[in-house]
Parts: sequence; C-alpha cells; structure tokens
Amino acid sequence: MNARTSDGSAGDADYGTIGEGYARIRQPDPRIAAQILDALGDGRTVLNVGAGAGSYEPVDRDVTAVEPSASMRAQRPPHLAPAIDATADNLPFDDGSFDASMASVTVHQWPDPARGLGEMRRVTLGPVVIMTFDPVPPQHWWLMDYAPELIEVETRRMPPIGQIESALGGSTGVRTVMVPHDCVDGFGQAFFARPERLLEPEVRRAMSAWSFVPEDVVGRFERNLRSDLESGEWDARYGEFRHLAEFDAGLRIVIGRT
Repeated sequence: MNARTSDGSAGDADYGTIGEGYARIRQPDPRIAAQILDALGDGRTVLNVGAGAGSYEPVDRDVTAVEPSASMRAQRPPHLAPAIDATADNLPFDDGSFDASMASVTVHQWPDPARGLGEMRRVTLGPVVIMTFDPVPPQHWWLMDYAPELIEVETRRMPPIGQIESALGGSTGVRTVMVPHDCVDGFGQAFFARPERLLEPEVRRAMSAWSFVPEDVVGRFERNLRSDLESGEWDARYGEFRHLAEFDAGLRIVIGRT
C-alpha cells in the first residue's frame, strides 16, 4: 500500500505538490453533475470518497466528504462541509451508514481500488456511483499523437470498468458520459476542441497524469503543439475536433446496486 505523503495524499499523486490552483480549473460541469445526481437517486445522505475540492458534490443532500489530502481539503469552498481526513480503504463509518455514495474521477489514485470500492459498498444502503475513465480510449484523438506517454500513464492507472463492477458486486450498470465541447471541468479530455488550453501549465497541473510524465516529454509536447497551432498544421490535421458538439472521451459512470 502506498504511504501517505506529508500532505496526506494516500494515492499515487502528491497533491501537496500539484494541488495548488486545482479548484480553479476543476470546476463541476452542470451537464455532468446532472448525470451524477440522477445516478444517486433520491437518497438524502450521501458519502463522497476522494472528494477533493468538492466537485460534483450535491448541494441539496446531507453530504459527508472523505479526502486524505490537506491541500485538497483546504480548497473546498465555504458552502461545502469540511472533509474528513480518511482514506477509501478504511472508511470510519458503520455498515449501511449512507443512502448513496459517490467517487468522482478518483478511484484510479487509490492504493487498493478493490478494497476501497468494497468499503463504499459496505457503508452504503443504495447506489454506489463511480465516475471514471475507461482505460482504453474509445476513439483516437489528437492528444494520443502529441503525448502518447501521457495516454500510457492514464491507461496504466485507470482500473478496467469490469474490475470496478466486480469490486462493487451485486447489480451494476455503466453509462457513457459525453464530454461537451465547452466543458467547464478542466480534465484533459475536456479540451478536445480547445488544444490551446493544454499549453497552460496551470491547466496541466490540474491533471495528475502529467506529474508522471518526464520533463523532456512535457517540453516536446509544448513545442510540437505550439508550433503546429501557430503554423495551422494542427487545424489541417485535427480541425474537425473544434466543431464537435460533444466527444466520447471514455468518461463513464458505473452504478452499483445491492
């Protein structure tokens, strides 16, 4: 099991180093949020595991948030309750404590995803809602050509959807979440139509996978993308992405029910 960092991060990424400014970039997109709310059903008490700065937490429910990173806990807005310092694999709650639970693009960072998902199932009476990315991108897109090393990191870190379903047990379902071209949430795939944004260091810093990519690879990515955008080569090769209303970037919601 991974040791916790000085910041308290329990997963593979040290948010004490990369977490500054995270909340400014990773704002919840209302269209994605609506799908998470729908998946949670009508439960009034909700557990959010790996809650980070609070993206996608319902504001009309009684939410208990768990987040091991001090940097992330400090960035939670004042209208949300403070998060509990705890980890997914050892949730400090009794069996069946919550009507529903959720985890938003975090399970890939847990030292033991299967154990963490089992813990969520243990403390939840109703649906367990996991938003994650399929480790196998469903469509080829331009970032795969400019930074294949980044895609390799993401593929290695993301648990297969089938493993998540198996760890949840019971009855499960998987929903495809299309990413809108003007997505508010600044995860990497959100910029499929706005490549210029990935040249911004603050934007990349809000994507934990970049912290595992060597500096020379990052430098090559910046040089090549900037050059191709300035010359028009990017638009000649990939310009159709600018006109897509939405894109299947592999974002999925897995719903586990008893």
